[in-house]
Amino acid sequence: MSYTNARDIFPNEVLKIIQNYVDGEFIYIPKKEENKIAWGKLTNSKKEIFKRNTNIYEDYLSGMCTQSLSEKYYLSRKSIQRIISEKRKCHNIECAT
Repeated sequence: MSYTNARDIFPNEVLKIIQNYVDGEFIYIPKKEENKIAWGKLTNSKKEIFKRNTNIYEDYLSGMCTQSLSEKYYLSRKSIQRIISEKRKCHNIECAT
């Protein structure tokens, strides 16, 4: 996220109105809903995490304990347990349909 001076983008009248609410502080102006991009849309991060989590679940099903999975994937045991739980739920839903 980059910094832009409000003087460079707002008309003086608008700047004075904003200064009635925030004076000399940093503020974040969120994107419009129609301009938002979902997380992972521009990178492969979402796919990579899905693949990693699938590998964790498969390792778990093959007999690895959560402590070993934690060490192998450099995640906390709580994170491993959460991933296993989510994958189990997802698997049960797919099997039921």
